[in-house]
Amino acid sequence: MSPKDYPRPSVTTDVIIFTLRGGDLQVLLIRRKRPPFQGVWAIPGGFVGIDESLEEAALRELEEEAGVRDVYLEQLYTFGDPGRDPRGRTITVAYFALVPATDIDPHAGSDAAEARWWSVHRLPPLAFDHAEVLAYALQRLRYKLEYTAVGFELLPEPFTLSELQAAYEVILRETLDKRNFRRKILSADVIEEAGAYRTGEGRPAKLYRFRDDAVAEVKARRLFP
Repeated sequence: MSPKDYPRPSVTTDVIIFTLRGGDLQVLLIRRKRPPFQGVWAIPGGFVGIDESLEEAALRELEEEAGVRDVYLEQLYTFGDPGRDPRGRTITVAYFALVPATDIDPHAGSDAAEARWWSVHRLPPLAFDHAEVLAYALQRLRYKLEYTAVGFELLPEPFTLSELQAAYEVILRETLDKRNFRRKILSADVIEEAGAYRTGEGRPAKLYRFRDDAVAEVKARRLFP
C-alpha cells in the first residue's frame, strides 16, 4: 500500500490558554473573521503548513489570531471526528497553556476579528467542535491540579500561599482545607520563599516563587483535594 492510495485529511492546531482574572478562570477566544462560522467565537488555531512542526504551527496561529507570543505549550489531545469541519476531513491537534493574566495582552491579529478573555463558566456559542475541545481541556486542567503542583503557573510571581490556594479553589470549584493544602504544596518541593512579605490588613503574608530547578509533576498520588 502507498500513501497515494488514501485521501489526505487536513491538519490543524488549536490552542487553549487559561488564566485567572478577577477571581475567575478564563480562556482566550477569537471571533472568526472568515467562513465557516464567520463572526462566531472559537479557540485560536489554523492549518499546519507542509514544512511546519505541529508546535510551530500552533505558535504561529496564536500570534496571527490573538497577538500572543512566547507561550509554553503542552500538547493536549487529537480530535478527528469526520464531521467536525464543514470544509472537509480535518484533524486537529490541540495544545493548552496556563499563564498569568499579566504575562499576555491579547488583541486581534490579521486572521481574527476580535480576541478577548471569556469565563469558562459563561461561554458564547463556539465554532466547530470547540465546546468539546474546551470541555476536555478544562477536565485535563482539573486533573493536573489534583495530581500535580502546577497552579503557580497561573499566578504572577511572587505570590502568597493564600493566593495559590484561592487559584486551586477557583479551578477545582471546591473549598480546600487550609492546613492540608499548605502541607501538601510545600511538601511537593516546587516553590520556595521569595524572601519578602506582602503587607496589608492583618499579619504580613510570606511570599513564594516557583523553584527554577523544581519538577512540577507528581506521579501516582493525589495532591488535592
